[in-house]
Amino acid sequence: MSMLSKVIHKVFPPVQAKRVKPWFEINGDKTLRLNYDLNEKSVVFDLGGYEGQWTSDIFSKYQCTIYLFEPFKPYCKKISDRFSKNEKIKPYDFGLGQSNKISKLYSHDDASSVFKKEGIGHDIMIKKASDFIKELEIPFIHLMKINIEGGEYELLEELIDSGSVVKIKNIQVQFHDFVPNARERMSQIQKLLRKTHSLSYQYEFVWENWVLDEKTV
Repeated sequence: MSMLSKVIHKVFPPVQAKRVKPWFEINGDKTLRLNYDLNEKSVVFDLGGYEGQWTSDIFSKYQCTIYLFEPFKPYCKKISDRFSKNEKIKPYDFGLGQSNKISKLYSHDDASSVFKKEGIGHDIMIKKASDFIKELEIPFIHLMKINIEGGEYELLEELIDSGSVVKIKNIQVQFHDFVPNARERMSQIQKLLRKTHSLSYQYEFVWENWVLDEKTV
């Protein structure tokens, strides 16, 4: 067993270890997740900012405008401090989803989720995604990264139902399998996305990217 395989099997449970191994072999976090046709005029949404490292990497490469969403206030405070001198990175202490609501986020070690009810619960604010996009009068989003620990299902269903999905060129999403009926919901979302977008890469329950078809624009 290679050193990489040993590390993966030590960190991840068996099923997820099998999924992530091909991703780590191609160094996907530093290649596929960062390689896009962007420039300083592009608009990027980072949903699930955590410590802001992906935002930092994208900005360093393209100098684009980034709207960063992190509903867990302690994380958002650190992100706001980190990018306080950068006017093109705009942190928000709420998430985007299916409707306007207050949810309970459970934090445990370095992970947090509204579905995994482990650890300490915190109230977080969610705003309806399509309403927020309209409110800010954002005509087009060149890249939306989604890593929101189970909230991706409701978010994508809302973007598709509202028609806002056609305003997003690239959708980089991590689906999570601990949500009830995860595979069925994921398959339905993918079926609907195929009406407007095409897959550019897919590592199941790790990362995948959907690109808006030219004929849809």
